[in-house]
Amino acid sequence: MINDRLNLYELTFDELRQFLVDLGQPKFRAKQLWEWLYIKFAGSFQEMSDLPASLREQLEQRASLGLLDLEITQLSNDNHTKKILAKLPDGQFIETVLMLYDKRRTLCISSQAGCAMGCVFCATGQMGFFRNLTAGEIITQVIHFARELAAKGERVTNIVLMGMGEPLHNYSHTLAAVDRLTDPSGFNLGARKITISTVGLVPAIRRYADEQRQTPLAISLHAATDFERDKLIPVNRKWPISELMEACRYYIEKTGRRITFEWALIDGENDTLIQARALGELVRGMICHVNLIPLNPTNGYLKSPSSKQRVEDFQAELSKYRVSSTVRLRRGIDIQAGCGQLRDRAVNRS
Repeated sequence: MINDRLNLYELTFDELRQFLVDLGQPKFRAKQLWEWLYIKFAGSFQEMSDLPASLREQLEQRASLGLLDLEITQLSNDNHTKKILAKLPDGQFIETVLMLYDKRRTLCISSQAGCAMGCVFCATGQMGFFRNLTAGEIITQVIHFARELAAKGERVTNIVLMGMGEPLHNYSHTLAAVDRLTDPSGFNLGARKITISTVGLVPAIRRYADEQRQTPLAISLHAATDFERDKLIPVNRKWPISELMEACRYYIEKTGRRITFEWALIDGENDTLIQARALGELVRGMICHVNLIPLNPTNGYLKSPSSKQRVEDFQAELSKYRVSSTVRLRRGIDIQAGCGQLRDRAVNRS
């Protein structure tokens, strides 16, 4: 049976205040409760010591804190990557990953259960689309790990919306979650610490630009010609590279912000010097950066990541076009930390 109590992380501050007024509470209680949600990361209503016992009882009966029902938790051998698979009240699964770097504590969070984009090398794309996540379901992934890190005197420093789903396909809920996570009266994470990744939904990119969003944008490009990209990313048939690049230039013009292009390097496929030159020609002169990512193999796409030498050759070729690039440090390979992989394994096992 699906829990019908209201997840308080679904509410804006104004909605939370009205919820409390409807319970017969004074308006000032909203600020207290908001701080318990977004600053103190309470794991239960009983922890909220400055709220009257009668209100805490009302909240127990009427509301929830959206606590994740963990199905699987995995820790990488180097202890730098932790991945969880959570089961939602309707039976859907989502994945969230915590990655530890020297000074950063980065979360990779999901915006959908499944994905409709069908990218052939992505485990989430291979499973298909089930539904959008609500803003509260997106936020509670962050709060889960924020609570865990706070217990060690640490905090979330960065968030990437690169988990399950296409964030701009779930535009309103994704951006509502971002707005709440960047609210200075609450979680207060800087907008530039949250990166939104898209496969290239052109109208949504233009809308994002028009809204003058400060959260960085990353484009999952992976090929520099329509012939190659059509094979990897089906949405390219609807919005081909020429239209996508026009939208990217529009974004840069409207915001003045650098855009990142993500490129999963697949051995013998898109890691050739020909593709590197095509990419160099495509983005030369743009305010951009290329993030090179050796492929994370999945059961549904068994091709291999590029060798170190091919990665270096690809990067060297890009530099001839004065295109900056970095090779992403691979994390969590031993626990299948790529989006969708843990859910896929859990479902197939059951």
